[in-house]
Amino acid sequence: MSIHTILETKVKVAARSIFDAELPSVEFQPTRKDFEGDITVVVFPMLRVLKGNPVQIGEQLGAYLKDEVAEVSGYNVVKGFLNLVISDSFYLDFFNGIKDLSDFGLVKESAKDAIMVEYSSPNTNKPLHLGHIRNNLLGYSVAEILKASGKKVYKAQIINDRGIHICKSMLAWQRFGNGETPESTGLKGDKLVGNYYVAFDKAYKEEIAQMMADGVEEKVAVKEAPILLEAQEMLQKWETGDKEVVSLWKKMNGWVYKGFEETYKNMGVDFDKLYYESNTYLLGKDFVADGLKRGVFYKKDDGSVWIDLTDEGLDEKIVLRSDGTAVYMTQDIGTAIQRVKDYPDINGMVYTVGNEQDYHFKVLFLILKKLGFSWAEQLHHLSYGMVDLPSGKMKSREGTVVDADDLMVDMTATARELSEELGKLEEYSHEEKQVLYKMVGLGALKYYLLKVDPKKRILFNPEESVDFQGNTGPFIQYTYARIQSILRKAKDTNVDLSTPLEATEELHPKEKELIKQLQIFPETIQLAAAHYSPALIANYVYDLVKEFNSFYQQISILGETNEKQKVLRVQLSKKVSEVIESGFRLLGIDVPERM
Repeated sequence: MSIHTILETKVKVAARSIFDAELPSVEFQPTRKDFEGDITVVVFPMLRVLKGNPVQIGEQLGAYLKDEVAEVSGYNVVKGFLNLVISDSFYLDFFNGIKDLSDFGLVKESAKDAIMVEYSSPNTNKPLHLGHIRNNLLGYSVAEILKASGKKVYKAQIINDRGIHICKSMLAWQRFGNGETPESTGLKGDKLVGNYYVAFDKAYKEEIAQMMADGVEEKVAVKEAPILLEAQEMLQKWETGDKEVVSLWKKMNGWVYKGFEETYKNMGVDFDKLYYESNTYLLGKDFVADGLKRGVFYKKDDGSVWIDLTDEGLDEKIVLRSDGTAVYMTQDIGTAIQRVKDYPDINGMVYTVGNEQDYHFKVLFLILKKLGFSWAEQLHHLSYGMVDLPSGKMKSREGTVVDADDLMVDMTATARELSEELGKLEEYSHEEKQVLYKMVGLGALKYYLLKVDPKKRILFNPEESVDFQGNTGPFIQYTYARIQSILRKAKDTNVDLSTPLEATEELHPKEKELIKQLQIFPETIQLAAAHYSPALIANYVYDLVKEFNSFYQQISILGETNEKQKVLRVQLSKKVSEVIESGFRLLGIDVPERM
């Protein structure tokens, strides 16, 4: 039973005993650093039920808890705050209970129901870029956090492999490619195809400029440039199953998929299931027809099908065009239903998509509820802000995006430069150095993007992220490596870590603070899962590392002459390193044994 549960129960008993009143709940918070105590009971909210002076009420409750609760060794009251001192024995008992747990903070998977987390969802006309990195890191981390909280999780993506965008790349390759391939150019397939998307845009703009020079109005030229009309014709051929177009489409998409796989591997993310838009874009039509019969949708005079959501504060939304073709909403309706067919234990989904799609998902979730799917109550849009660079916004058509592969290479190079400046890698082989540089570079990138609340827009500064001081990935990795060094030295000096701790021992304030920080790891995981926020894990780990560094700087560990005290401090250091590793694993970040 947690200390908060024990205290809440006893405070309610005290309220009945002393004041003859029932408290609905009790509010706790950590005691401020400038006051003595570990846990603070906030008295002010109780005044709705308990009548009197908050200081006097605090004194009466404090005296009762000190007499009746073994874990409370003292108290003080500051205005309407009752600060409780929790006994050292409580914290030692807690630490004894967790120090050898390899899965501390993690909850075993419940087979009752599952949740699907969708992320990445790229277009097949260009490589992944910085925005995709934030998307993938968020989706992957949320999936891992949900698993750690006890959920069964499926990771999925839907690949946008159809539409005018891929036809533009295909047409440009036919016109300008001279049959080149990833093998003949040495380029990753997604980069090669992306180059032709840029080439299309260049040729398109040139044609518009030429038409305007010939006297054609700009708005006409934009719609009737020959290369655009040809791309639209190619899309029509693809939709009717033209063998030559479909064959080219399969070949070029194949190049892209191979390139994506390499990027995902380097990024450290994976998927359980891939969905393709070319397979799913017609799936929702049957459900629209069914919803039309049941009055969920209505048909306009031109034959198009709509839903009226004005009563819910939204507007009218088309779900089927007048010619019977599907729109994106139709596709998303069908895909969601198909996923539950594929995985019948799904009782919820998380969509990791940028905040420009907020409205789309409000409509989608409402439609699925109106269609009568119970799992539609458990749908969540993990909406996130865009990533900007100091140089400004990214534009994929103009080829000015920050390529994901290039960024990961640059981060590794930046980590190498900084590590070489520190000059502590003399004992490393060349191969070991390369592994470390990548670990630090990617750790810096991932941590920088994940430590911020998903909803916030990010200005990403690569140099700032690879810093061995402050709230950064490398700072935390360095602390982890420092602890591994302590543990190696402890082993060399035969410190017996199996020695049980005695509950009668007194704790140094720094030891106690570290145990208190460890204590909140399980609830932080649950909170991060409930809010779909890796930022809560990232900042918890940073707070733990700050607490450890304060502990490390102010008290001796291996130099401690009291053997029991030394064992405790080494055991504490070991547990801190395990929680750092566990927390970083939830963020998809590796930690080094040495730095």
